[in-house]
Amino acid sequence: MKNYITTPIYYVNGEAHIGHAYTTFIADTLARHSRLLGNETYFLTGTDEHGQKIEEAAKKLEKPTQQFADEISASFRNLWDEFDISYDQFIRTTDEDHKKGVQVAFAKMFENGDIYKDFYEGNYCVSCETFFPESQLMDGGCCPDCGRATTIVKEESYFFRLSKYEKPLMEYYEAHSDFILPKSRRNEVMSFVRGGLNDLSVTRTSFNWGIHIPENLNDPKHVMYVWLDALMNYVTALGYGADESKMDFWPAQVQLVGKDILRFHAIYWPAFLMSLGLPLPKHIGAHGWWTRDGEKMSKSKGNVVDPREVAQHYGAENLRYFMMREVPFGQDGDFSQRALIDRMNSDLSNDLGNLLNRIIGMSEKYSDFVIDSVNVEKYHTKELSDAHAVLDSLEIYLKDLQLHRYLEELWKVFSIGNKAIEEHAPWVKIKEGRTDEALATVALVANLLAKASVMLHSIMPSTTATIADALGFEITTASYTDLIIQKGLLKTFTIKKIPPLFPRVEEPLMAEAPKAMIEETAKPEPKKIEDKKESTVSMEGLITIDQFFQTSIKIGTVLEAEEVPKSSKLLKLQVDLGEEAPRQIIAGIREYYSAESLVGTQVCVVANLKPAKLMGMLSEGMILAAKDADGLCLVRPEKPRQSGSSVG
Repeated sequence: MKNYITTPIYYVNGEAHIGHAYTTFIADTLARHSRLLGNETYFLTGTDEHGQKIEEAAKKLEKPTQQFADEISASFRNLWDEFDISYDQFIRTTDEDHKKGVQVAFAKMFENGDIYKDFYEGNYCVSCETFFPESQLMDGGCCPDCGRATTIVKEESYFFRLSKYEKPLMEYYEAHSDFILPKSRRNEVMSFVRGGLNDLSVTRTSFNWGIHIPENLNDPKHVMYVWLDALMNYVTALGYGADESKMDFWPAQVQLVGKDILRFHAIYWPAFLMSLGLPLPKHIGAHGWWTRDGEKMSKSKGNVVDPREVAQHYGAENLRYFMMREVPFGQDGDFSQRALIDRMNSDLSNDLGNLLNRIIGMSEKYSDFVIDSVNVEKYHTKELSDAHAVLDSLEIYLKDLQLHRYLEELWKVFSIGNKAIEEHAPWVKIKEGRTDEALATVALVANLLAKASVMLHSIMPSTTATIADALGFEITTASYTDLIIQKGLLKTFTIKKIPPLFPRVEEPLMAEAPKAMIEETAKPEPKKIEDKKESTVSMEGLITIDQFFQTSIKIGTVLEAEEVPKSSKLLKLQVDLGEEAPRQIIAGIREYYSAESLVGTQVCVVANLKPAKLMGMLSEGMILAAKDADGLCLVRPEKPRQSGSSVG
C-alpha cells in the first residue's frame, strides 16, 4: 500500500514557530507509523516562497528576494533536520520543476475553459494574499482573517471558474463525510460553499515575484496567484507536468493544514484537482492554533514560542509528546511550561520511566538482568488480554487524527504494568520461594513495555529505540508484526541497565513570557488631556477587566434545533463551537424563535459555564440574549464569523 502524507508548505515571511512544529510533528508521526506498518510511504514538506508579501519583506531588509527566500527556507529545513523529521522531500516553490508543473496545470485549466481573462476590482489583503468581497470585511474595510487593512485593487486578471464547481464540491462533501477532519470543520466548509462561490482571481500584475503564466498566452505581465502556485506543490513534488515518476502516490492519504488555511485546501484545491481530472485527497486534517499561557502569540508581546528553544531545554521528543497529548486535534491548544513539566513528570517520568526503572532494578536483584517470558502466559493471561485489547483499539484514533486519544489509550498499557507490580508484589513472592511467579511478573512488564514502545515509536522514535535496545530488540515492521499483530512475547534476553530516561523537572527551565501587553501599531502618542470629570457610576457590584475575561464567550453555529417535549419555553440546540463535537445547549427561547429558524444561524455562547441539567437534559453552555418589554432577541455577530471565534 502506498501512503502520501503532506504538511502545508510554510510561508517564508518569518522563522518557524511552535504552530509549524505541531503540524510537522503530526505529519512525521503519521509517516513513521505508516512505515512501521510496512506501507510504502512518501512524506512531503517544504516552503512557499512567492507573492507580494515576500517581495515586500525582502525589500524592507534590503535583500534580493531570492536570497531572502533561501535563508528562511533553509531555517525551516535545518530545524526539521534537528528534530529528526523523516520527510522524503523538501519542496520549494522556487524549484524549477515546480514552476514547470504549475505552468502545465495552468495551461490545462485554460484549455478546459476553466480559466478566462477579465478585470477585477475589490478589497485585497496583502498579508493573506486574498481578495475579499465587501460583505465579508470587518469594520473599516479590514481583512476578516487577519484584521489588517485591505486596499482597493483594480487590475486585469485571469479567473478560475470556481463557481462551476460549487455543486460537484457539495456532492463530494456529502458522499465523503471524513474528507475533512475533524468532522466539525466539514460543517464550516459546507456552510461557506452553500453561501455561493465566486470565480477566483488567479493572476496578478502588481508584482513580479512569482510564476509567470505560460508563454504561449503572450501575456508576460501576469504572475500566478500565490495559492494556485502553492497548492500545486502537492502534485508537482510527485512529478506532475514533468516525468510523473511518483504520481502513483496520488491521491494523498492525509494533507495536514492549520484551520486558518482550511478554506484554500478544502474548496480551492479540490476544485483545481477536479479541473485537472485528478482524484481528490482522502483526508484533509485541520488543526487549531496555539496560544501561550492563555494569550495569543505575537512578536510585539514577546511571547512567541520558539520550538528550538523548548527542545534545547526540555527535549524535542518530550515536546512532541506534550503537543500531541495535550490537545484534541482540531481544537486550539495552550503552551505553558508548567503544563509541559506536569506531562513530563506525570506521564513520562512516573508512568513510563519509573516502570522501566523498576523492572531493571528487580531483574538485577532477582535474575542477574536475565528476563525470560516462559511463564508469562501461565500467570498473567488477564493482563496480557487487557493490554492486547487496548493495543488493538489504537489504529482508529490515528485514522481520525485523534492523537490525544491514541496516547490516552496507549498509556493504559503502562497502567496495567504498574498495577501488576503492585498486585503481584514480586519481592514478596521471592521471599516466599515462588520465584517463577515473581520472574513471570517482571517478564510481563517487560513485554508490556516492549509492545507499548512499538506503538509509541512514531511519536517518540529516539526514546522508544533506547527502550527497545534495553529490552533486547529493535522496533521494525517485523517486531510490530510479532509483538502487536501476532501478540508474541519477547525471547529470553539480558536487560541493559540504563540511566533514567525522564529525570523529574521541578522548576521552569526557560524564561517566562512577558505579561500580555495591548498590541498596537506604532503611532504618535496623542496629547494627553486631563479628564477632571468624576465618575458617577456606583462602585457597588463592579468587576475588573480580569474578572470579565474569566468568562469565555464564543461564536457558535446552530447545526440542529428541536423543541423540548412537555416544555413551552425550551429548545434543544446542537451548536458548533469549533470543537471536536457540537455542544448540546438547552435554551429558553421557544416563545420567541422557532427551531427551524435557528438552524444555520450564529449565536453568542458562554462557553465555560459548568454543565447543568434542565428537564433531565445536559446543557453545555448558555446562549446570550437581550430582553425588554417588547420581547427577547438573540445577541448575534454582525457578520458571519468562524465557529469558536472569541468575543471580547
